[in-house]
Amino acid sequence: MDLRIQKTKTSIINAFIELRATKPIEKITITELSKLAMINKATFYKHYRDIYDLSESLEDEIIASILKSVPEPEKLLSDPYDLSKDIFRATLSQSQLIHTLFSGSRESYLIQKLDKQIKEVLFKKCPQYQNDLELKLQLTVLIQGGFHAFLEHGRIEQDRAIDILSRISECVIKNFK
Repeated sequence: MDLRIQKTKTSIINAFIELRATKPIEKITITELSKLAMINKATFYKHYRDIYDLSESLEDEIIASILKSVPEPEKLLSDPYDLSKDIFRATLSQSQLIHTLFSGSRESYLIQKLDKQIKEVLFKKCPQYQNDLELKLQLTVLIQGGFHAFLEHGRIEQDRAIDILSRISECVIKNFK
């Protein structure tokens, strides 16, 4: 990628994160973002359709980064305890940025996107399970329920919460087999 384009995109992203840390996405205007990024509005629109397109792009990058740290997602079926721990820890490693981007009206998108992406990666590696409704439901309960539970209870004793939720994952998946 051209260095100028990369610098412009970095400037836009940094300005967005700075604004997003202090206000809801609905209150951020392209005008103020462009001013902070020291670009004109037309330059912004060369890269993104609107503020939500920018936000979704960054959200997708975070999800991809989390999943990259889990190189063998199919282990969710054979080793759910360790894989669950890996996913929780990968999420924690980006907690500040996650908290910034997925706050307010965007809060539920983290769990929805994780659920969707984990299933896509898993079913790409294990296509024989793609139409298995029981497994899909169990994965949704594990992913969405696990992350909701972690967000609700995991702030105090993170390691203990991760261990408990990973053991629950192990029980649910072993029950599937």
